Amino acid sequence: MSRTQPDEPIQATRIRDMPAPRLAEGVAARPMRWAFTWPYRVILLGVYRAGFRPWHLTLLGLVTNVWVGASLLRGQFLLAGLLLIPAGLFDILDGAVARLRGEASRWGAFLDSVLDRVADVILFGCLFWSLAGQGLRLEAALALLTLVIALCVSHVRAEAEAAGAELTEGYFQRLERYVAMMIGLPVPGALLPALAILTVLGAVTLAQRVWSALIRVVAAEADRAAIAIVGADGQKSAPVGEPSSDPSATLGA
Repeated sequence: MSRTQPDEPIQATRIRDMPAPRLAEGVAARPMRWAFTWPYRVILLGVYRAGFRPWHLTLLGLVTNVWVGASLLRGQFLLAGLLLIPAGLFDILDGAVARLRGEASRWGAFLDSVLDRVADVILFGCLFWSLAGQGLRLEAALALLTLVIALCVSHVRAEAEAAGAELTEGYFQRLERYVAMMIGLPVPGALLPALAILTVLGAVTLAQRVWSALIRVVAAEADRAAIAIVGADGQKSAPVGEPSSDPSATLGA
């Protein structure tokens, strides 16, 4: 699988030299970035100095998410909610450490995206199973809907980017889902409202992404068609005897 050229390692040894968290598009992104920039830098510097590699953090994140799922299946919602904190940190830190060490690559970004979806399936799939086993049908249905919507949101982005359109917006993304579950799981009586919010705002995010993808993919197709027409006109108008700008002409294709 192809990789991008690795970034140059960042020579940072002080807390203030550490990069801030990347700004996402969700509603919780800016407040979380404002509140946790300095704690994030302290943790990032500690992880960096401790010699952790990106794959170490990715593996720790996967193990922690499996622990979350096992806790949910045993009905230990408080423990599961608390475990989401380190799980979310590992998910954020692996990419940051990769950029600090100059090890960022397409393969790493691909693996991170795949494991994000695995974590979503573990969290909401195990939550659905646990709630259904307790006879909480409404909560179980909302957990399942949240999972389906989360996977659809991610899939729409992947398909749009495959068609040449960048797509990052969305009111409720993965960060918002984690924050909602960090509150909904350990706090008594908060799970149903949290799942309802995730379902409704997740559906709004899905509609938002589908609409944006439709507009941008159509625009990208129109741009490619215009470029192709301009290129064809340029070849037709080239004077006889002059070489064509088409690379295939020089190859005898």
